[in-house]
Amino acid sequence: MIIDAHSHYMPPEVAEHTAFFKQGWSDVDRQLQMMDEHHIDRAVLLYPTSDAHINMKGWNNLVEVYNPAIAKMVGGHPDRFVGAGIIPYGDSKGLEEALLRVQDLGLTVLSLASSYDGTYLDDKFFDPVWEFASDNKFPVHVHAQIIKPIGHERVEDPLLSPVLEYVMDVTMCLGKLMMSDIFLRYPDIQFIFPHYGGVLPIVKDRFDSTYHMLRKRNYVKELAKPPSGWFQNLFYDMSGSSSVASLMCCLEVAGPEQILFGSDFPANPSPRGALEAARQAGLSENDVANINGNNILRLIQ
Repeated sequence: MIIDAHSHYMPPEVAEHTAFFKQGWSDVDRQLQMMDEHHIDRAVLLYPTSDAHINMKGWNNLVEVYNPAIAKMVGGHPDRFVGAGIIPYGDSKGLEEALLRVQDLGLTVLSLASSYDGTYLDDKFFDPVWEFASDNKFPVHVHAQIIKPIGHERVEDPLLSPVLEYVMDVTMCLGKLMMSDIFLRYPDIQFIFPHYGGVLPIVKDRFDSTYHMLRKRNYVKELAKPPSGWFQNLFYDMSGSSSVASLMCCLEVAGPEQILFGSDFPANPSPRGALEAARQAGLSENDVANINGNNILRLIQ
């Protein structure tokens, strides 16, 4: 079974309020055709962070439209799609009700951004989200923030921002969740980070060496285990990458049971390279099957 852990469908009633997602992000027939062509059985529909909440005058208005629309899409294709719900950032009073509504709609994954207006997921606002995800066994997918990601105040560039700032925002989010003990306090939450965790595979060893150096001088708090010990328990999706080298780097962070095939469709229109990466890396057929579907199936079934 092949399951796409990172795909997108933008409901037209939301897409029309965005600057980027109006064209090609609401075509479910094209999406199903792509899935059939590449023998993808199911796909997880995640929210591609956008400016819709700005143009719809708040997160509550966006959530009230987006989540039911995704639930309707899943209801129309229950054997093909898995729905991920979003939350009304900034509304502490309405957060618990919104989370219960996600559950009532039959959505089974939470789709969060790596940051919200510069606030990362270690903020106290998100504590009810972690309680809910832990108690109800909801996987949490952390999607790269595209609105004011880290570094945007210094560089805003149509190529450099998505290539560098988006993925750096993912890595910073991951690091802040570790440093705030979220991984320690909620060991049962299955966190999924896109783009192989951003630059994490490149800096994994530096995390450990710097942590040990700083611990000797008591410059950093005790984390219960080295950073790499936390990283190996997280999940990472390919986000359309066809690079065998990138996959091999991620395998130094976590085992093949923690890596997920993800197409990032329709941003990446063809998943072929990502689907073939594990086999081209010389992994066993069992590992290939796990990466291409079995690993995410364990989280969503």
